[in-house]
Amino acid sequence: MTTHGSSFPSDIAESGRVGGVVDTDRYPLAEPAGTALAEIVSVVHRELRDVGCSVLPDFIRPELQDELRRECAEIAPLAHDDMEVVNAYNIATDTPLPADHPGRTTMERGNAFVAHDHIPSHSIIHQLYRSVEFQCFIAACFELPQIHELADPLSKLCLNVISPGLSHPWHFDTNEFTVSLLTQESEQGGVFEYCPNIRSARAENFPDVRAVLDGRGERAIRRLTLRPGDLQLFKGRYSLHRVTPVRGETARHSAILAYSERPGVVGSVARTRQLFGRVLPEHLAAERRAVRGDQLLD
Repeated sequence: MTTHGSSFPSDIAESGRVGGVVDTDRYPLAEPAGTALAEIVSVVHRELRDVGCSVLPDFIRPELQDELRRECAEIAPLAHDDMEVVNAYNIATDTPLPADHPGRTTMERGNAFVAHDHIPSHSIIHQLYRSVEFQCFIAACFELPQIHELADPLSKLCLNVISPGLSHPWHFDTNEFTVSLLTQESEQGGVFEYCPNIRSARAENFPDVRAVLDGRGERAIRRLTLRPGDLQLFKGRYSLHRVTPVRGETARHSAILAYSERPGVVGSVARTRQLFGRVLPEHLAAERRAVRGDQLLD
């Protein structure tokens, strides 16, 4: 499978369908060679390059957005709910660090995750995640020759639940790219904020990260207004980001569709237990053969 610029491999595109869940009038995934999709991918390339994030509004068909919300709301009570104190790097908060290190700034993480093994295979988010047409489109958007579904049985597809009064504090992702879909918005708050490319694979840039965490880095912060059905493509490995506290009576729900540039990727034992409260044999086996892709802190 090869992808050059905004082209799509036809053999992959024909081998999987999006099952009618995507607004294909607006996002013609079934026409990978068409100019309309090429123009969309070109815009995504530019936005990811310039600001590290691109939002495709109403990616899910409008007539299915109520069903999308209902399906995810039904499984939200299955989320692993464990309030904990964390830092932006998701490392142990008692890790020995210099006094001025941003990793010494701690926050309460109140969001919870519904694991993949609790998500019904017939659900809209599961159909979307498994669609090879969709995967081909995502690979093209991130200018990758191919992407793979995570081999992780818990985190490959999950639902992020932020209940009223709680938040998902500042953090970096472990993956270089993130694909998410808002399924339910909160009445107030729940705003996605991020600092584009505040670090790189070669430079942690601790001073600027510390400024944001201390409340002195306002100029570095961008804010997004997301609506249910919006697809967000994001480079979260290098962009510090958070979801502000949710207000009102309605929780914020977003599906995280996790892919990787290489096959066989499984999350670490420590991180998996932190997010889901459990680990499986696959995590224990992967821990013994894990190899880091970079030398960043988290």
